[in-house]
Amino acid sequence: MFNNIGVSGLILILAIALIVFGPSKLPQLGRAFGDTLREFRNSTRNIMDEGEREHLIENEGKKPF
Repeated sequence: MFNNIGVSGLILILAIALIVFGPSKLPQLGRAFGDTLREFRNSTRNIMDEGEREHLIENEGKKPF
């Protein structure tokens, strides 16, 4: 989805964000976005680990093909 943005696209997005939110809110928005992204990655990692753990428990003692 975001593979073709490029540097000019990022600059345009940052300029629009600066105009809309102002320079005082931008650091707060960036911090909130980073925290949200970090929490999402941790949750996704935990879900994947639980699924892998359940898969190992279900297939314990079974011979592979």
